[in-house]
Amino acid sequence: MTSTPATAASDPAADRSRLQQLIDELAVVRGKVTLSSGKEADYYIDLRRITLHHEAAPLVGRVMLQMLDDAGVECVAVGGLTMGADPVGTAMLHAAAGQGRSLDSFVVRKAAKSYGMGRQVEGPSVEGRKVVVLEDTSTTGGSALTAVEAVRAAGGDIQAVAVIVDRDTGAKERIEAEAGVPYLYAFSKSDLGLD
Repeated sequence: MTSTPATAASDPAADRSRLQQLIDELAVVRGKVTLSSGKEADYYIDLRRITLHHEAAPLVGRVMLQMLDDAGVECVAVGGLTMGADPVGTAMLHAAAGQGRSLDSFVVRKAAKSYGMGRQVEGPSVEGRKVVVLEDTSTTGGSALTAVEAVRAAGGDIQAVAVIVDRDTGAKERIEAEAGVPYLYAFSKSDLGLD
């Protein structure tokens, strides 16, 4: 086990700055790639290199919580479509616990299970609760909208959709139009020098 530089939990600006640095160093891959949406891009942002990283994951949790707080979004649970949202939600629930706050996480399957309880939304119930749908990044908004539909079907009261990085490819506009909730992001592609 190696030690990593500590980032003060009480300094949101330092958390944000360090997370941005780690995203640039570890997650941004430059070169032609085909995205899950089928679209081509000159870069790829592999945020699992961040959300599953020993130093970056705690920063993700704190930065995303701070973003929701700054936007005045109240919620008691966060989650989204497996698998991009899973580590984001987990990071946020751990960050909240570290601040003495209660925040649950949930996982949205691509389809309801055909066995057991047959649920599509797993974890603590979202029924009647204020929740935020998460994604690590979004190109078309499709994954987030799939999660929104499932969470609403399970009775969740969606307050917003939140992502770590917005690619500025129309996801914000589509999600806000189709889901009718705010779309928030911690970093834009211009924050990462990807214009």
